[in-house]
Formats: sequence, structure tokens, C-alpha cells
Amino acid sequence: MGKKKNVMVPAAEVDLSNVEYNYEQIQAPHITGLTLKLLTRALEAPVVGPILISDLRHKNKTVEVLRNTVIPEQPMYKPEYPPQEPEPGTIVVDDAGKPEDRVATAVNCLPLYDPSTRWTEDLTNSFKYWKIRDFAYAYRSGLTTPSTVAEQMISALEEFHKNNPSSPLLISFDPDDVRKQAAVSTKRFEEGNPISILDGIFVAIKDDIDCYPFPTRGGSTWFHNVRPIKKDAVSVSRLRNCGVILIGKANMHEMGLGTTGNNANYGTPRNPHALDRYTGGSSSGPAALVASGLCSAALGTDGGGSVRIPSSLCGIVGLKTTYSRTEMEGSLCGSGTVEIIGPLASTVEDAMLVYAAILGPSLSEKTRMQPSPPCFPDLSNEESLNVLSSVRLGKYTKWFNDVYTSEISEKCEDVLKLLTESHGCQTLEIVIPEMHEMRTAHVVSIGSESLGSLNPHCEDGDGRKLTCDARTNLALFRSFTAGDYIAAQRLRRRAMHYHMEIFKKVDVIVTPTSGMTAPLIPPGALKYGESNLQVSGYLMRFVISANLLGLPAISVPVGYDKQGLPIGLQLIGRPWGEASLLRLASAIEGISGNSKKRPALYYDILKGK
Repeated sequence: MGKKKNVMVPAAEVDLSNVEYNYEQIQAPHITGLTLKLLTRALEAPVVGPILISDLRHKNKTVEVLRNTVIPEQPMYKPEYPPQEPEPGTIVVDDAGKPEDRVATAVNCLPLYDPSTRWTEDLTNSFKYWKIRDFAYAYRSGLTTPSTVAEQMISALEEFHKNNPSSPLLISFDPDDVRKQAAVSTKRFEEGNPISILDGIFVAIKDDIDCYPFPTRGGSTWFHNVRPIKKDAVSVSRLRNCGVILIGKANMHEMGLGTTGNNANYGTPRNPHALDRYTGGSSSGPAALVASGLCSAALGTDGGGSVRIPSSLCGIVGLKTTYSRTEMEGSLCGSGTVEIIGPLASTVEDAMLVYAAILGPSLSEKTRMQPSPPCFPDLSNEESLNVLSSVRLGKYTKWFNDVYTSEISEKCEDVLKLLTESHGCQTLEIVIPEMHEMRTAHVVSIGSESLGSLNPHCEDGDGRKLTCDARTNLALFRSFTAGDYIAAQRLRRRAMHYHMEIFKKVDVIVTPTSGMTAPLIPPGALKYGESNLQVSGYLMRFVISANLLGLPAISVPVGYDKQGLPIGLQLIGRPWGEASLLRLASAIEGISGNSKKRPALYYDILKGK
């Protein structure tokens, strides 16, 4: 007798009334220190490794999903979308135009800037982050200069690294280069010719995105030797064209192969709200830099929540764009199907301004994907808020409440109620089938793509130079077969069908961003790393559909748990629906912004306090 096969009915025929949500916890040990080092060697061993990995896969039902299931759908190797309706209350821009022109349009879409409520405000009583427009006002009013702010940023960063040598935020940093960029920007202001609102604004770049002349290591100690760079990534070049001051390459979870931000090579960044806790990852350095006030924004990459998770855990905003909305050339993940480059910022409007600068696909992707034209929400008048009264929010309650502590779901639920009371948004119950299958399809997809880009170098022996947690993940990825990958792409098509049907009934899917707040850093994890797939499961609980299906999503801070750790609310939108998400996120920021707490680690580089 052969193994019993599970035969799926076509996705279009699934009875949603019979769908059950399964509260699942990943079955895997939590290992740190020397034990992790020993496990890594065992997983890479020819005989023992396959046995251990096979046991892990069976316990988590990945074999059952991928190999013992008949899936009728055709594979979907990249996201595919039906044509979308234009977004209401928006201003369309040219994705092939100049980035500074798009940024100017985005500025015109923002509410009127009133310096009397910003520059003169006492932040010791009610904390608020400085916005990009605050810096711009200070420069244009002669209150300070980019060079002055650069010195204050450099001093703060050097002080931090001196006091925290084991947790650097930047792993490539040249103070003299920052000074040169700032001097050029200062001269433009003196001559009355700033390039854009982003001129003189300090931005960090994650270490898997090219920023010449710095090497791109991906948080490793060696990858820059096999992949030298000669120019900026396209997204970074667009920021330079807007006058941005690039401060260096931000720390990250090595090669993006983790969600905590742990990096045993250079040191693990600490959460600015609690220095004994993780930032989340893999964009750990970018999130910590923005949350601590050292820069206004940062670029990160997001293939499995890597912009949104650290944004949520650090109390800032993280935008994941629709797949191919932003150009990926010049990043380590440029050939994948689940990853994007997106902004992390302290406010929604700052995320929107950086997004305006970097958006625009490659010509080949634009031809293939046929994207809706990019646009921005017109927030410049009260009429924009009227659009929110027709917004329908989709909430899958059992999924929404599947969190480590109920404080998270309760805080997010409070915000949904405020949206209804303040703006008339309607929350509707939805059902999303096959959540476990979708998570399995995502890990196979991102794992196979990561392995495909790293394996040629790992086979040459450089793989031994990776940290232990990266190597354990790669050992799991090597167990995926061609059949597993094709099965995952069949599941991707099913998941896409379910979500496109949901978006016929609602405009936005709402969830907590993460299933837990910032986890503690075990002391034994700092030297050799950590493998804790159960924590990863909680951190990634709500983020992977946006990656597997390429949907836009944004994380917005909405409050804190009883320990003072930030909580984020996630909005997942229709394909190409970034403007609708930014409008709703701005409204959420408006109704929950007064509760912001000053991080334990914070530097005021604008006023120099």
C-alpha cells in the first residue's frame, strides 16, 4: 500500500464555511551557544543531517503538504494580478520621471506644515519624532545646517558605538564621507538651491543594498569579496538624486536569514526601547537607527517581513511595496520573487516621501507586471479623510487573535474601533483558507531563492564562514526538491485566488504586524547566534502573505504592551494599492500618535540635545 494522498479541490470550489483556523506552533528546539555550533555541524553531516531535517519536516507537516498532496492549480512562479480599479482621492505620478519631481508631488499631497506646532514644541513632555519637513524647515530658516546636524549625528553615533561596542548599528561608516555630503548640501541651501525636501536628510542603507563605495556584505564577513560593487543600487541612486545624505551600511541579520536581527559577526543591534531585547530583523540596524533618532529614514529589504517586523518591534513605520513597484537592481535579493526594497521611517509621511523617491520598476518588470500607475493619497485637505468612510477593513478574527499575549490583539482592536468612531471605517469578518499551506509555500520559495544565490559560493567553502543560524537555515533549504518548489508555486496560485476574492469584499486586510513584541536576547546568543523557530513563527505570523503574493503592506505603531514595548498594526492592501494604505496609516497615526514614548536610547540630532 502506498502513502495516502490528500487531494485538494480547486480553490474556486472550496467551501469557506468549513474552513477551520489551526493554532500552530513550530516544532523545533530553541538552541544557542556551543550547542547551536554542534547542531550546525550535525545538520551539515552527510548521514545525520538528512535524518534530523527529515524529522523536523515531518513534525511540522511540510512533507504532508508538499509531497503527499495533489494540488490541481498550475504553478505561479511570480505574482500575477488582475487589473485593479484606480484608487480614489489620489494624485498619479510618473514612475519613469525624475525622483525629485515625484517627491515634490508627494510634498504637495501632505497637510499644511505649521512650524509653530513642531519646531517650538517641548518634546520632553509629549514625545514626537522630528519629521523630514522639520529638518527641511530648519535648513531653509537658517536655524541649522546639514553640516551642523551631521556633526551632531556623527558625535552621537560614535558615542553610541563607544558605549556599545558589541552592538553596532552601522557596519560601514565613514564620518568624513558624511561630512563631505553634508557640506555639499549646506552649500546648496546657502545658494538657495536645495534639490528637494529630502536634501540634507540623513538616511541609512541596509547592508544587502549597494551603496557605493561601501562594500555590500549582507551582514557577513566575506560576501563582498565574491561580489564587488561599482555603483549604487537604483533605489540608492534615486535618493542621491534628491540630495539625501547617506550615512552608511546598516547592520542586519546575516544574509537576511533570520527575523530577530541577531548578528554574531559584528554584534547584535539592541532595541532602542529596551536594550536587552531584539530589534527584529532582518533589517535590524535600519530600524534601530531610525527609532533612536540617528536618521530620519532607512532603506531595508522585505522578503519575509524584514521591514515590517523590526518596524513594529521598534515603534516606527515600515512600508512593503507591491512586488516590482520598486527596482531591485543592486541588491542581494534582486532576482527573487518575494522580496522588495522599502522604507523604514519614524512617521507615515516620511515613509511616503522616501517611497516617492525610490519607486519605479525595471522596464522588463513593468512590461511583464503591467502595474497600475503609482499615486499618492491627497492628504492636503479634509476631503481626503472623507474617503475613509467607505473603507472596508477585513479581519480574520481567529488569526488576528493568534498572538503570544492578548495585549497585542487588544491594542490593535482598539485602533480598529477608533477608526470606526473617527472616520466611519467598517470592519468585516473574512476567512483565509490554508494558512499553513501558505506559510509552507513561502518558506520553500524564499528558501530556494536564498539558496540559489548563495549556493555557488557556499560550495566553494565560503559557506563555513556563515554564522551558525544561517547555516542551519541553509541546511533546511537544501532539503527542498524541485517537486517541493513546484508544489509551493501551485499553493501560491491558490493563496492568490483566495486573497483576490477577499479584496472583492474588503479594501484592506488588518492584522497585528507581529505575534509578539520584542523578544529578550539570550546571553548565549551573542557569540554563536541563536536558532529559535518558535519565536520566528510568532514574529512572522502575519507577514508572509504580502511576500508570497507580492501585496503591499505597512506597519504602523499603535501603542505599547505593559512592559513598554511597541506594538504595530499591519495593513495589507490590494495589488498596487500603496496610496490607500498610506492614507489609512496616516489616519491611524493621527488617532494613536499622542501615546508615543521616548525610546530609552534616543538622540536629538536636530536640536543637539
